[in-house]
Amino acid sequence: MDERKALLILHGKQAMNEEVREAVAARRKLGWQLDVRVTWEGGDAQRIVTEALAAGYPTLIAGGGDGTLRDVAEAMATAKTEASLVLMPLGTANDFAVAAGVPLTPGEALALLDQPARPVDLGGVDDHVFLNMATGGFGSNVTANTSEDLKRMLGGVAYFLTGLTRFAEVHSSFARFTGPDFEWEGEVLALGVGNGRQAGGGHELCPGAWVDDGLLDVCIVPAASDAMGTLSTFLSGSINGVQSVAVTARLPWLEVEAPEGLDLNLDGEPMETHKSRFQALPAAIRLHLPAQCRLFKTS
Repeated sequence: MDERKALLILHGKQAMNEEVREAVAARRKLGWQLDVRVTWEGGDAQRIVTEALAAGYPTLIAGGGDGTLRDVAEAMATAKTEASLVLMPLGTANDFAVAAGVPLTPGEALALLDQPARPVDLGGVDDHVFLNMATGGFGSNVTANTSEDLKRMLGGVAYFLTGLTRFAEVHSSFARFTGPDFEWEGEVLALGVGNGRQAGGGHELCPGAWVDDGLLDVCIVPAASDAMGTLSTFLSGSINGVQSVAVTARLPWLEVEAPEGLDLNLDGEPMETHKSRFQALPAAIRLHLPAQCRLFKTS
């Protein structure tokens, strides 16, 4: 197996990104066989992963936003492959990459090809997989309803502004949560079930999460009498304020029942649930991350 052979799975919107082209050319000059495939529509990332693994690529690179990273990671985990993954963050929030210390410039991101890959957990909910975090309630609505144009212009600030404009629509959802030695029920404003630490453009809902402990971090923000104040704190990024009112836990699995439905967002993939089971998927994928990545519990 040629260890200097990799395939970049690139989101179609980035096909003409000159920084990406220069980064690929630089790696090729260093002796890498670095091939590129571009996605066009839903399902392309999964198909390209399947084809790449069948062709014997030992390393894949996911170039795009959090959704692209999730799609590639899910396909690789489903295949139970020993191939490894490099992240080239090209989205707006890049929440997992930022928390992990992955460089945001294409050339520096590709330099992680030289770092050894390490096993990393994933999160699962029903038949879906997420690399970073599943969010629920008002926070997931903000992420899902922030326009692409606004994200392109303002970056992560776009989520904050969308949240401000949607305050009139704030409402809580009743839900029951059950896990090992953990039970809670009540009205929920926001929910985070994290393998990673932050979502929605930098909000650290799960600031103590590790990607190699076989557990998911849970952050439930209950509906308080001052709902607007709580959400103002949440959207402003004041994590200490959010944690002071949140119900938190660290669990291998969590069951959620929401009789009237609960909106979820899995690394950019929206879904609605009435009853779901979250679970940690230990060492489900091998990632090339910085040597000093703060998401690892073990050195």
